[in-house]
Amino acid sequence: MDMDQAAVFLAGSVLTMIGFVVIVAGLVIINNILFKYWKPLGWFKSWGITFDHSTARFAEPHEVPPVDKSQDPPLNKK
Repeated sequence: MDMDQAAVFLAGSVLTMIGFVVIVAGLVIINNILFKYWKPLGWFKSWGITFDHSTARFAEPHEVPPVDKSQDPPLNKK
């Protein structure tokens, strides 16, 4: 491999990665703009991998036990 081939290979590698980064950035921007219109693709459901976080929820006020604020919390001494 001579110097010309090495330079072409290096330039091609760098430009390919820059193109890849531009394409991924464009997809992220499109996703952020149109996120409410996109449906989940479900590609990983057959493997048992899910990214659906719609089942997560916060605790309701009646579910949280009351806290006794008249005492200071214990210190963790080692």
